[in-house]
Amino acid sequence: MRKFLCAIAALTLALGLTACGSEVKYTDYEQSKIDYAVSLAQDGVLGVMGSFMDGSIPADAFDEYTNEEVAYVISNNFGLQTDGYAFKNAIKSFTKAAPEVGTISAVRGYDVSIDGDQIIVLLDVDGTKRDAQAEIIFSNDMFMELESAALNTNYSFGEKMRSAGLNTLIGMVTVFVVLIIIICVISLFNLIPVIQKKLEAKKAAKDATNTGIDKAVDQIVRQETAQEAAEVSGDDALVAVIAAAIAAYEGAEGTDGFVVRSVRKVRR
Repeated sequence: MRKFLCAIAALTLALGLTACGSEVKYTDYEQSKIDYAVSLAQDGVLGVMGSFMDGSIPADAFDEYTNEEVAYVISNNFGLQTDGYAFKNAIKSFTKAAPEVGTISAVRGYDVSIDGDQIIVLLDVDGTKRDAQAEIIFSNDMFMELESAALNTNYSFGEKMRSAGLNTLIGMVTVFVVLIIIICVISLFNLIPVIQKKLEAKKAAKDATNTGIDKAVDQIVRQETAQEAAEVSGDDALVAVIAAAIAAYEGAEGTDGFVVRSVRKVRR
């Protein structure tokens, strides 16, 4: 039984190695499209993009063009069938990588594959400043339309690790800063009751002051009212006495016929 299991394992391993080592076989028509795609990528796409990278053609030359207009201009001037939107994005990718790569001086190698309705061409290029890889995708048909193009800068392992470490450090610092801010905000919650008590005490003092003022005003009003009432009562009594004296002087029986208009003190 053990020998049988070992035989099956060996057979499985052999089949796996055979599958890994096998190459994809293309038909003559597919191979002709692959060869044409490589030629079109090197001589057509890289040549046009190189003009944008070295400034021979301004990077914003097609900013005001519609996608259809871009496709028409590129087809008539460079003989390259392309999607206008994809070509604009390709210009952005190549010009963005230009400061690091420089200008493309040579093509060191390439790799081509057919993936469904696309033909993918990977070109390893030498730049005057840094090497890069151009990824160019064509439609898998007789028109070979450019669907996408991008220039990816090659970085060394040390540069990749340094970039990864820097990104990690930035992420950790950001997390700690956010945590510190959250802690500070939570600690401020303890001040809310204190501030609330102060506001309540201030409001109570203000209300007490207003109440005292209102009471004082009421007291003053009551005093003035009482004084005015006393003055009015004194005037009435004086009027009655004067009216009685006049009636006695005139020999009248009562004061019904007398009307006192005003009472004025005469100074002597």
